[in-house]
Amino acid sequence: MKNTIAGVASAALAAGAYGETLNFDLEQTGTPPGGWVAGVTGRGAPHWSVEADPGAPSAPNVLRQSGSGDFPWCVKQGTSISDGFVEVKFKAIKGREDQAGGVVWRWQDGDNYYVARANALENNVSLYYTESGRRKTIKYVDAPVAQNTWHALRVEFHGTRIRVLLNRKVYIEIADTHIAGPGAVGVWTKADSVTAFDDFSYGPTASR
Repeated sequence: MKNTIAGVASAALAAGAYGETLNFDLEQTGTPPGGWVAGVTGRGAPHWSVEADPGAPSAPNVLRQSGSGDFPWCVKQGTSISDGFVEVKFKAIKGREDQAGGVVWRWQDGDNYYVARANALENNVSLYYTESGRRKTIKYVDAPVAQNTWHALRVEFHGTRIRVLLNRKVYIEIADTHIAGPGAVGVWTKADSVTAFDDFSYGPTASR
């Protein structure tokens, strides 16, 4: 199953432009945020909505996933970045199967993209690529990921180089060639993870 953002490639951010930080404080609660598209890689029924959270890094609202599915995602429309960064603050609230929060980049559709995630059940950070709807592991690294605590997850990518940081510490730095070219950016969860997101930042880097 493919879930494609209409016109995602036509709204590219110019290299060297300033990044953007988005919170959800002006959005209506109980509904998905405007300008985003949500779906799932595989099967399931994810539920993305803006919800009030007075403890959020930039209160009052967060984006929360409270349904379930193989790999739920929510992507910002109109983004198309080849080289740049994506960062989000997330809180793993609960989940019996998983408690994950992640970011996606070079997202072509619901079946092809990179994802990095941190997991509060496993206490690790991991990097994957998803190709033709199949998630494949690139690397796992142990890392402390406390439940019900806000964390900052950041990925920097340029060409084949990828760096994954959790709370400003680099946990993964690697080269990978599986997904090239521009794509959208967004957030991601797994299975029955109930996860909140806030302060979503992204932007390109200048050509080297």
